[in-house]
Amino acid sequence: MLVPASEVTESATPSLPADDFKAIFRGHPGGVSLITADAGDGPVALTATSVASISVDPPLLVFSISALSSAAKVLTRATSLVVHSLDAHDIEVAKLGATSGIDRFAQKQTWSRLSSDEPVFDDVRAWVRCAVIERVQAGTSTVFVARALESHIERDSEPGQPSNGLVYHNRAWHRLDENSQLSN
Repeated sequence: MLVPASEVTESATPSLPADDFKAIFRGHPGGVSLITADAGDGPVALTATSVASISVDPPLLVFSISALSSAAKVLTRATSLVVHSLDAHDIEVAKLGATSGIDRFAQKQTWSRLSSDEPVFDDVRAWVRCAVIERVQAGTSTVFVARALESHIERDSEPGQPSNGLVYHNRAWHRLDENSQLSN
């Protein structure tokens, strides 16, 4: 169970220095996702490495976004969103969502709207449409819990087989393939 930030008590023990904390997570590879939403003011998108599944029954996922993200205001009002699971074929979509100060929806031929009106980038590895069920303030970020409602898988691979996954590690994009697999 997530505990709202207002209920967390500050410890008398000092926190880890920010530079140490950043270094630890810079060295922790993260799968790459693109999150899109539209709360009525136009679509927004951002690239995230914090997406994780937390339950199969019901199907729930979690992710966090920084309050500094240009998409934060829309995402905190949106009741639904789309989480795109990206692979190395989708590197340009990942970079698009990670680039500040641009219109991420200028290329009209690369995205569309679902019948439920959420913006979705076409031809990505997979996407899942979600209903936002909880938001929790955590420091300078918001943690989202979302329930999976609908999905589409464009490219899949057999369990244990190389797949062309995309990860972000040490401030760079990396492809997971047969050369990166250690065992299965």
